[in-house]
Amino acid sequence: MTSTTGRRFPLTTTPGISDAASRWLAGERWDEAEPRRASTVMLVRDGDGIGGVTGPEVFMLRRVSGMEFAPSTMVFPGGSVDERDGEIGLPWAGPSPSEWADRLGCSPAEAQTYVAAAIREVFEECGVLLASPSASGPLAMVDGPEWLDIRLALVDRRLSLADVLRDKGLVLRSDLIVAKAHWLTPVFEPRRYDTWFFAALMPPFQVADGETTEADQATWVVPAELLRAYAAGSALMLPPTVVCVEEIRDAPCAADVVVHSDTLPLIMPEVVDGPDGAAMEIVER
Repeated sequence: MTSTTGRRFPLTTTPGISDAASRWLAGERWDEAEPRRASTVMLVRDGDGIGGVTGPEVFMLRRVSGMEFAPSTMVFPGGSVDERDGEIGLPWAGPSPSEWADRLGCSPAEAQTYVAAAIREVFEECGVLLASPSASGPLAMVDGPEWLDIRLALVDRRLSLADVLRDKGLVLRSDLIVAKAHWLTPVFEPRRYDTWFFAALMPPFQVADGETTEADQATWVVPAELLRAYAAGSALMLPPTVVCVEEIRDAPCAADVVVHSDTLPLIMPEVVDGPDGAAMEIVER
């Protein structure tokens, strides 16, 4: 992913954090919240060219207005790690947790939880399951009421991802996702997330939907159109999402998005007072 060090986002374009950021900038301090580990997935496909629009599209959700974190904001499917994502013996195919650990710069156990959380969350939130009966076979067909019940059981934590895979005779396909970026929520936020951003191609014969209570809109978006709406103030996005959507916009096709980033620095915005007013400045660590 292209370096964004020094880039600034005005607080007026950063939803839900302007008050806390302004207080922090004014010198008020409070205990830093412990970041939650999280994973999110940029699910991409090639556009159909209708209306002259070409290039990749990305599936996104708009969070409901009542959410405590990032209300009414456009996001990729994702969420917090479930400790059971790190379960020993989770059915797995593709690069191993140790190989993922080398790429992410963490322990194999942590790498497994991030990758498994990415697979689980994209299934919970939009019904796309990157799992198959074998290491290289076609992906599972996950339509029908039974699979919606399974998604709800995952959301409610009545089932773990390992439970589902074992019961259905499937293996997680870690070869179908790539690591794109690593972002950490600023220190002044009352809710903080240590988030890995992954990307995956939309698989054929599955359908992405919006069957989640956390979103009031779920749709495939053309990155350039969303970025224009963001610039006009009619769509809300957090800085990490903006940067990722820009990279998708600039890719010639979806396959060019689903390539591991060469470098994966930890990025954490800091609140600064600049010549154009208070802003979030991107800092690589």
